[in-house]
Amino acid sequence: MLSGPAPAGPFIGGGPPMFSRLDHIAIAVADLSTALALYEQAFGLTGAQVERVADQGVDVAMLPMTGCKLELLAPIDDEGPVARFLARRGPGLHHIAFRVDDINAALAAAREAGLRLLDEKPRRGAGGALIAFVHPGDTMGVLVEFCQRRETTGDPSPQS
Repeated sequence: MLSGPAPAGPFIGGGPPMFSRLDHIAIAVADLSTALALYEQAFGLTGAQVERVADQGVDVAMLPMTGCKLELLAPIDDEGPVARFLARRGPGLHHIAFRVDDINAALAAAREAGLRLLDEKPRRGAGGALIAFVHPGDTMGVLVEFCQRRETTGDPSPQS
């Protein structure tokens, strides 16, 4: 956990900011079809890309918006992290994801800043992105995700 005076640089590690834009905002939902219908009909968000991310136990719908996406997460069983989230808290804001150019550098900077990482190494997420999470206890109660997409660097493959 961070302590002491505010850092002198743009972020705790100094140098340029680790990220400069949102990638997506994720909402945990119990039923993906119902949630999609709501966001399409009530808010006019269309063009969802839906996929299953089995190793995370979720079906994901990405709704494009200007500048970022809205991600709807629905559990595919009762065991995964989103299912546990819904059981504890009900539907609602799950996490915010920041776009990074180099996820390994972002993880190293977060680690150096004293933040606890839920993922020590990047893993594959929806849309083929590389993702990693920072513990919400160190980010004011918000689950933060780093997200590196193909178009950011050209190669989304995990690096050591």
